[in-house]
Amino acid sequence: MKKLKICLISLTVSPDSLDGEAKVIRALFEYLKKQGHSVKLVTGKWIKDLDTPDIIQFNLIRKRFLWVLHFYFKVIKYLRRNSFDIVHANSAKAALPVIISRQKKFLCTIHDFTPFETQLTKIPLEKLLIRFVSRRASSILTVSDSVKQEFQRYIPNIDKNKIKTIYNGIDEKYKPYPIEAQKLKEKLDIHGPVLLYIGRITQYKGVKSIIEAYKIVKSENPNLNLVIGGKPDFLMEKKYNKWVADYKAVRFLGFIPEADIPFYFSMGDIFITYSSSSEGFGLTSLEAISCGTPVICSAISVYKEILGDHAIFVPPRNPIKLAEKINFLLRDDDLRNQLVIDAQRYIQKYSWNAVGKRLENEYEKFLSL
Repeated sequence: MKKLKICLISLTVSPDSLDGEAKVIRALFEYLKKQGHSVKLVTGKWIKDLDTPDIIQFNLIRKRFLWVLHFYFKVIKYLRRNSFDIVHANSAKAALPVIISRQKKFLCTIHDFTPFETQLTKIPLEKLLIRFVSRRASSILTVSDSVKQEFQRYIPNIDKNKIKTIYNGIDEKYKPYPIEAQKLKEKLDIHGPVLLYIGRITQYKGVKSIIEAYKIVKSENPNLNLVIGGKPDFLMEKKYNKWVADYKAVRFLGFIPEADIPFYFSMGDIFITYSSSSEGFGLTSLEAISCGTPVICSAISVYKEILGDHAIFVPPRNPIKLAEKINFLLRDDDLRNQLVIDAQRYIQKYSWNAVGKRLENEYEKFLSL
């Protein structure tokens, strides 16, 4: 395809932020640059200066709500001063300034419908924003067919022909690191099998159920370890601090630098992700498998879509059943190894080379709208 001028807009970008959307947009930026496109990635500056050519970080007023208005003002100003073949917003929040800047057409990625499925706030602004942006966008990209199908539930009158699924990709750095994993075990003074959770600590992620299941299994297997990495959101801080105080046997690591995450995945005997709802993709599960660690996850539709037959599925909110599956998998070395081996060819469809090509095809279709 011809080389394009592309503007990606995202509130966060890795490694300045480590949420899934931030990691995906950074990988997409790198892929498009390698293909020879002229790409600008517009974002806010939160923790660190990325000091990367063509990533434009805006310094923002760091006060609640004010940063949003400041970010929008700067994005609008930037878009009005520059022209692009493609303007691609990485969320509904990132798309609003695109609309205000009067772009004739734009793409928007909708990663999930979390505001519709969980009560993170009593104010329905995000629901209204997703509905508004989805109707105004020329093309909508979703990260799974599960999210695509949810449009029929939450925004039933939308033009379904403009919604396309482009899966997220797995970074090449996610592969087994046995030496680094052993060093981590020694550093953490871990002896015995390791259950691992890495991700956001928020209400619907099922972390409490993972802890309860761990306690059940540990009563039969005293050498079992549970390692939890990730920071709580503001609604979970008090509960998280209580867990740290109450569950002394659990290793709560808090923030883990992105460069170290593959080593932690490699250290685990089982990776557990146990969300009850609101997942758009499930990237950490694929990253864990890429590092050689089998996965147990909740039996929600998106995990079944993304992982196929390459994980153990457990009904959500059922720590007793989760404990049974943990015990089952810990006792079967052959099954653990086979799950990982069988998955390696399957997960090639999530390589950034494969995912990026599908996105470029959608960009070409977008240009003809």
